[in-house]
Amino acid sequence: MAEILIVEDNEANMRLARLLLLNAGHSVLWAADAEAGLTLARDKQPALILMDIQLPDMDGLAATRLLKQDPVTAHIPVIALTAMAMKEDREKTRLAGCDAYIIKPLRYQELYQVIDTLLNTHVSPLA
Repeated sequence: MAEILIVEDNEANMRLARLLLLNAGHSVLWAADAEAGLTLARDKQPALILMDIQLPDMDGLAATRLLKQDPVTAHIPVIALTAMAMKEDREKTRLAGCDAYIIKPLRYQELYQVIDTLLNTHVSPLA
């Protein structure tokens, strides 16, 4: 399966996402803030990134913009993970370069479906 990077500052959310990914057969990298996530993305080139939007210091939208502007990481699909469920929030994630959007709390079937779509077809559900 794929190596997936989770960028999440909440330990409980990180553990849940990690457990779901491991149960699906993926290997997992994780970072608790955007800077560490950017470094891991550049160095490890994961197949996909789960990006929390509300991170300390640099938020997930700013981090995604940096990833998508960098030729080394621009190809990596990014799934926004957020508790914000307004239509404008979905549009903000799309404009930042996120390829998909999942509202917390995570539901495993939705998570697996979005990951499979992005890994198998490289088509953005937000496009």
